[in-house]
Amino acid sequence: MLGNLSGPTLIVIIFIVLLLFGAPKLPGLARSLGQSMRILKKEVGGEGEKAEGKADSTAAAESDASSDTKTDKSE
Repeated sequence: MLGNLSGPTLIVIIFIVLLLFGAPKLPGLARSLGQSMRILKKEVGGEGEKAEGKADSTAAAESDASSDTKTDKSE
């Protein structure tokens, strides 16, 4: 999607952003964008870890249940 942006196109986009927001507001906008990206990455990464942890606990519970079943059959 953004792969076909060339030098002149980026210059025009930067110029329009400067006109809309003004130079003094740009550092604040960049800071808030960076914070939002960090939060998004943390949340996306955290859900992957939660899913892996849940899968591990499910697998452990299944192995415990199967070992309990095997001991019941041997009695």
